[in-house]
Amino acid sequence: MTEEVLESVLRVGVVGASGRMGSEVCRAVDGAEDLDLVATVDGGEWMFSLADAGSQVVVDFTHPDVVMDSIRFCVDQGIHIVVGTSGIGPDRLDTIRGWLEHKPEVGVMIVPNFAIGAVLSGRIAREAARFFESVEIIELHHAGKIDAPSGTANATAREIGAARASAGLGDVPDATTQAVDGARGAVVDGVHVHSVRLPGLVAHQEVIFGSSGETLTIRHDSLHRSSFMPGVLMAIRAISSRPGLSFGLEQLLGLDQPQA
Repeated sequence: MTEEVLESVLRVGVVGASGRMGSEVCRAVDGAEDLDLVATVDGGEWMFSLADAGSQVVVDFTHPDVVMDSIRFCVDQGIHIVVGTSGIGPDRLDTIRGWLEHKPEVGVMIVPNFAIGAVLSGRIAREAARFFESVEIIELHHAGKIDAPSGTANATAREIGAARASAGLGDVPDATTQAVDGARGAVVDGVHVHSVRLPGLVAHQEVIFGSSGETLTIRHDSLHRSSFMPGVLMAIRAISSRPGLSFGLEQLLGLDQPQA
């Protein structure tokens, strides 16, 4: 490679590299001509190899128990980080904002779902939320997923709840007075969310709206983890020009960004 080409190549590290998503990210980065996979570690391992390798961007697909350590390390080291790990709720977002006060030039991008179709379905659901009396979410994932509801379902429910509140809608109708514990799912910002975990699934979500005489179902299916890679690569390439905390891929697709 010429010196000019080398300077244009982004140096990328991956945390959680041996996991299902991490290994897919490594293959995608390795196959991109403008990216260079320079470091791979797993959650809880020696993080300084990321800095020693000169990583400019780190991608994290680890575990909710260790993801904050990855983010803190990257912020302290001045390395941009793209996070696909679940478990980044409002309290953790506030903590990250606090860390970034001392490193405002660093970009931290939290992405609940990297599939372009999932991002678009979430946008459509936010638009539809104010027109329907009721809504529930069913999310379906592989049996190895550790969190429930999924980060995507949590984000979708929060966005729908905000849209309903802005439209002046009240609580969704529900006459249930007797139920087995968990039968009506979790409730996230007033929206019932039901989680299914089965071998053979990858990542799927249905948002079901209902009003008198009609329903609307918005469904997205990721059939293979390769479906997330265009979004991952898009985030890696964009993050250096987006310092501070950002949430989701909407901004990169020219859509309104949900509130982080």
